[in-house]
Amino acid sequence: MDFDPTRAGVELPDEALLKKFDVPAPRYTSYPTADRFHGRITPEDYQAALARREKAAKPAKLSLYCHIPFCNDVCFYCGCNKIVTRDHSRSAAYIKTLLKEADLAKEHLTGIKTLEQLHWGGGTPTFLNEDEILELMAGLNERFPFEEGGEFSIEVDPRSCPPSKIKTLRKAGFNRMSLGVQDFNPDVQKAVNRIQPFEMTKEVLESARAEGFGSINMDLIYGLPRQTRETFARTIEQVIELSPDRIALYHYAHLPNIFKPQRRIIPAELPGAAERVNIMFDAIKTLTSHGYRYIGMDHFAKETDELSIAQVNGTIQRNFQGYSTRAECDMVALGPSSISFVDGLYACNPREIEPWSEAIESGRLATCRGFDLNDDDKLRRAVIMTIMCRFELDKREIEEEFGIKFDEYFAYEMKKLQAYVKHELAELTADLQLMPQVLINRRIAKGYDWKANEKFAAEIKACEAELADRGRVLIRPSGTEPLLRIMVEARDKVLAQTLAERMAQALD
Repeated sequence: MDFDPTRAGVELPDEALLKKFDVPAPRYTSYPTADRFHGRITPEDYQAALARREKAAKPAKLSLYCHIPFCNDVCFYCGCNKIVTRDHSRSAAYIKTLLKEADLAKEHLTGIKTLEQLHWGGGTPTFLNEDEILELMAGLNERFPFEEGGEFSIEVDPRSCPPSKIKTLRKAGFNRMSLGVQDFNPDVQKAVNRIQPFEMTKEVLESARAEGFGSINMDLIYGLPRQTRETFARTIEQVIELSPDRIALYHYAHLPNIFKPQRRIIPAELPGAAERVNIMFDAIKTLTSHGYRYIGMDHFAKETDELSIAQVNGTIQRNFQGYSTRAECDMVALGPSSISFVDGLYACNPREIEPWSEAIESGRLATCRGFDLNDDDKLRRAVIMTIMCRFELDKREIEEEFGIKFDEYFAYEMKKLQAYVKHELAELTADLQLMPQVLINRRIAKGYDWKANEKFAAEIKACEAELADRGRVLIRPSGTEPLLRIMVEARDKVLAQTLAERMAQALD
């Protein structure tokens, strides 16, 4: 699938309509969003989730998130949980507490204990000095050994990461990084208190490439004060010049009642709804015309990047760490405000460092709130994540996966959706004449890597060639059972059945 919102026939809504739908909404990094978490989730609940991993019907691999809350300066737009300080001595004690929390999690953890994914976020992870980076990474690797070929990433502030620290990050084991940029325009940078010259960012990126980092992302934000279509277009040009592997383009949410630093932003300097949408569409158009694929609501990747390939193939995933090519992992998260997700349970630590530290130092996990997904939550989560990854939803797939009648189950939501259909912001295709479809579910062994089966891959390729433009093949692992779903859609049902059976037999 190749979605392009700027393609012919897609036009921006008028300004009145934009204002009508210009309302604050949660950002979906998870379902449900963190504002739905409640205080009935306890450390004991989290311990139980860690302990039952080995009994899961579909064993999940392990991901680790590490929160580093410290920042040298405050960026006015920032809504992250952070501690602004120039006292770098605070990080030494913090690292020791983080490793104690890792010990507590490991004590209860069953199932796969090696790390497929690791991510340091913040705050500013590069607030740590080079010795501290090596110490923390070595400590984590000792407790949760890093898998060969895993993804180990860190958020980097170019203002606190000279080439020598880039070298240390690579030595420590990181192989991916995300560079905070937001906007290269000096006037915008001044308005948000983040002075970061273009040449500084360029030096960091080039140093990372020289050290062998396999994937470099760049974070941008549209909707910041003093931004215009013209100024942000120049920022996009500069980003293209630097040629990062991936780009995250986030929308600024102005919520000064929640995030105190945003009170220092002058509301009159913020671009209006129409200007923001135009900035976004301009960026999409420019990036997609320069070799980047629009991956999801806020991500782009070079067309040769594995993320782009996964998006085209329909195998892309979404988790706390953004879009991924890998099946969803259980996530153990360390540090204040961090959110673990294990066996359907969200377990969140307190935002303040003191209660988090007190809990860990007393020998107990710091979970203070969270959410335990029931069957309805899992269904809704699957629907939302599918739309976020594909820009579309095949109701039949959801019906097959969860054993429901979609229109009946979501009758209320379908009625609400009509407002968006009316204004041509959404499209329902229930009246389309669909081609016959055949689905075969093949049970596979837990952890079986079906993508590595050369015979199966060759049969898929042969079936796709036979179909040409007369249908499609969709291979998708079940999200709840050890099953591989082999679907063929063709104008001729007999042909669809034959091809589906051929691919299923190739798995033997």
